[in-house]
Amino acid sequence: MALPALELWLIRHAPTDFSGRLAGRTDVEAVLPGAAALALARTQLQGAGRVVASPAQRTIATARALFPGREIDTDPYLWEQDFGADEGRAYSDLPDLGPLTRAALADHVPPGGESFAEMAARVMPALRGLRRRVPASVGSVPAVAVVAHAGTVRAALGMALGELSLGLAFDISPLSLTTIRFFGDEAAILGVNRPLVA
Repeated sequence: MALPALELWLIRHAPTDFSGRLAGRTDVEAVLPGAAALALARTQLQGAGRVVASPAQRTIATARALFPGREIDTDPYLWEQDFGADEGRAYSDLPDLGPLTRAALADHVPPGGESFAEMAARVMPALRGLRRRVPASVGSVPAVAVVAHAGTVRAALGMALGELSLGLAFDISPLSLTTIRFFGDEAAILGVNRPLVA
């Protein structure tokens, strides 16, 4: 049986107070924009039938700011990649991996962490599961907002493109929106990395 059509509105969390350092599983706080910027962002997100977030405090705070008064479901499978020993390191201090293909980069495992491919292997079933719980609709495609991490969004893009490592080609900025419409076994990428705030 084919899965129902669904639009995923993938939102990367707001910037964090961990600027310049790698925060995968490190649970850092979000630095939210002001009220006017949030109000503008909310106008672009009307119509989401459900809101789901990673359990990270930065994603939950972002989801609450963008969808005030809404129920926020959390899913631990949407957590960012675990960078192991590289967690908390300044980007300038990260080891130089040398020239790698995207496929090799997707399979690279930081010491004590997980690869992008391993992270995507838990993210993708969670995203597919959202489609299994979509009520039938007539005339419009329902939308689910997913407030998560850059890695989560890249995994979804790789899934939509049919080649996981292709997701690594995309820059995903804080407080950006990526929209993918899934129907049957196919996907259409409607927009990538669209800023929600100026």
